[in-house]
Amino acid sequence: METQQQTWQNMTGKIFQHSIAQLVEEAIIREQANGHRLKVCVGSDSHVYGEAINYATAVVFIREGKGAFTFIRKEREIQTISIKERMLNEVNKSVEIAYAICSVLDIYGVEMEVHADINTDPDFKSNVALKDAMGYILGMGYVFKAKPFAFASSNCADMMV
Repeated sequence: METQQQTWQNMTGKIFQHSIAQLVEEAIIREQANGHRLKVCVGSDSHVYGEAINYATAVVFIREGKGAFTFIRKEREIQTISIKERMLNEVNKSVEIAYAICSVLDIYGVEMEVHADINTDPDFKSNVALKDAMGYILGMGYVFKAKPFAFASSNCADMMV
């Protein structure tokens, strides 16, 4: 799978050479050995710079009551697309990663949410993709969160895009 070959980093910029599935499994083993209860949230964000779109996808590990840490993947695409298509590209990138790690999470009993950087308020442009994004994520069997509860996309990925 193409996703497995992508470069991942942490929030300080440290680069990891392993697949996201391997990074996730190593993190779960380490964190559970230290007694932490975990939840994973996956989300993506994007910013447009002329004809380029920068994407960031975040895999956020929440240690119940003990903070969090994140793996980030960055991508850049040259294209001009509508806001709806860009929002759905973000969701697709998140679902792609969720799918790549879900079997590992299941083995270790870790819950997952998929976050969409889409506003639930119809007055915002991103809302045009809300129903499609929600249907896609829920249809894949994942827990769906949108703004203001989608911190993996609207905070973590946003900081790195």
